[in-house]
Amino acid sequence: MNHRVTKDARKDAARIIDEALGFLYPAALRVAAAVGVADHLTDGPRTPSELAKATGTDPRSLHRVLRLLATRGLFEEDGEGRFRLTETGDALRSDAPVSVRSAVLMITDRTFWLPAGEMTRCVEQGASAFEDIFGAPFFDHFERDAETAAIFHDGMASMSDAENQPIADAYSFPPGATVVDVGGGHGGLLLSILGDRPTLQGILYDQPHVLAGHRLNTLDLAGRWTTAEGDFFTSAPPGDIYLLKRILHDWDDAQSRTILRNCREAMRPGGRVLVIDAVIPQDNNPHQGKTLDLMMMASLVGRERTEREFRDLFAEAGLHLSRIIPTGTVLSIVEGEAARDA
Repeated sequence: MNHRVTKDARKDAARIIDEALGFLYPAALRVAAAVGVADHLTDGPRTPSELAKATGTDPRSLHRVLRLLATRGLFEEDGEGRFRLTETGDALRSDAPVSVRSAVLMITDRTFWLPAGEMTRCVEQGASAFEDIFGAPFFDHFERDAETAAIFHDGMASMSDAENQPIADAYSFPPGATVVDVGGGHGGLLLSILGDRPTLQGILYDQPHVLAGHRLNTLDLAGRWTTAEGDFFTSAPPGDIYLLKRILHDWDDAQSRTILRNCREAMRPGGRVLVIDAVIPQDNNPHQGKTLDLMMMASLVGRERTEREFRDLFAEAGLHLSRIIPTGTVLSIVEGEAARDA
C-alpha cells in the first residue's frame, strides 16, 4: 500500500475541513444582525470598543466576529483597527433601502438552526426534526409563540423585498384582473404588482394575525385592494390570478394539491395560478433552491421542486403547467391554467 499522501489529497482534505467550519459564518452574521452593528457605522468607521459601547457588547468578542465577517466583504478593517461598512454589508442596516436584517434573524433563528443540526435524523427517518425539538409542527409552534411568529413574518417580508419588483415585472397581468395573493403575508408582492397597474384589483388572503401587519394602506392603492381572512387549505376567494409565493415549498404534495385545487375551484374562467418558488435545475451547479430545500426538510414538511415535479403536482390538482417564467431572482413563476379534461 502506498502511504504517500499527495499534495492534492491534502488540499482536498483541508477544503472539506473549511466547509465543515462554514456554519460559524452565519452564526457570526446573526450576531451582527442581532446587535445592530451596521446601524452604528452609517457615519463612518469605528473601533470595536466604540461599537461595543454603542451595542452593549464585549469589545474583544465583537472584534472577533467582525474580523470573520470582513473576510466575506460585509465589513472592512483598516490599519488602525477600525471597521467600516461595505457597500454589500449596507443591506444589514435596519433602514437600508433593501434591508435584510430581519431576514437574517429569521433564517438563523433557532427554529431553523436547531433542526438543521439534526439533519441526520431527517435522512434516517424521512421526516422533519422540528416537532421532536419544539413539541409541535412548524406553524402550530408559531400559533402558540407570538414572538417567534413575528420574527418569521417580518423575516419573510424582508427576504421578499428584494424579489417582489422583479417578480411583478416578469409577468404580464391582464388589465382589469383581480389578483389574489394567497398566504400573502404583509402584502409586499401585491403592493409591487398593483403599484404600476392601475386597472388591477387585489385581495390579500391570509390569517387574521398576519393581515394585521399588511402594508397595502397607501394613497396610490386606495380603493383597489381588500383583505380576506381564511385558510388556504379550506378555500380561496374568487379572482382571476392567484399568487402562491413561497407557499407550496412549505407543504408536502398532498397538502400542496389541496391548496392548488382550492385556487382552481375559486378562479374565474380563463384564470391562472402562479406558483412563485425556486425551480430546482437538474444539474450539479450551485442554486439557492438546493440549500433552501434542506431547510424545508429539517424544519417543515415541504420541499423545493423540479419542473417535472411541478408538472405532476399541477396535473393532480386539475391544472396544466403552461409555462415557467424566469424572474431574475432565485424564484421562477410557474404558471398553471385549468386543465381541459379536469
